Amino acid sequence: MAVRKIPKNYLFVTGGYSSRKNEEMDAFESLLEKDYLLTLDFDDAAAKFEVQPVRIPVPGFPKGYVPDVFVEYRPDPQTGEIRKPSLVEVKSAEDLVRNTEKYAPKFAAARQYAEERGWEFRTVDQNEIRSPRLANLKFLREYRNFSPSSDDICEFFQLVVGADIKLTIAPDIANAQHGIRGDSLEELGFFRLFPVPATLIYLTNF
Repeated sequence: MAVRKIPKNYLFVTGGYSSRKNEEMDAFESLLEKDYLLTLDFDDAAAKFEVQPVRIPVPGFPKGYVPDVFVEYRPDPQTGEIRKPSLVEVKSAEDLVRNTEKYAPKFAAARQYAEERGWEFRTVDQNEIRSPRLANLKFLREYRNFSPSSDDICEFFQLVVGADIKLTIAPDIANAQHGIRGDSLEELGFFRLFPVPATLIYLTNF
């Protein structure tokens, strides 16, 4: 349950994000925050997340400080290790530099609060969030609930590929270095992309 309700703001874009990982609508107060929630929603390492999660006492600040997001993680599939939960503040890089002194006491209090509970506190900016992966996720999200039938897939193969093909499943194609659109398929090394939930099918020569 969020400890702070995000008010309407005519200077910034606010709204709600519907996540498949959370039962309630997640509020955001900037487009950068919305983009970050999207990356968490598609991040297999993130088990769940909560917006406006805790109010941290800060000397000199009567209302304290409320970080943007609290993230809990799944065990690493290779090692079984579980990353520390994260308290996260989402800000533009320019804002973090411009207001370093202003944010310093709040961030210091958040680090101490997190360490006392075995968590970590971190800031993320647009350089981390707005990567090629984000552009791919925004495209793939439209197909999250789309499940092609086997007949559709066979027809697709017959219409598009006039030679022997190999079917490859790429569960993390969103991490591709190239964007989904606007790139030469020949340069990417495959003929056609076919999106399905949580994965992407693509075809290559044998």
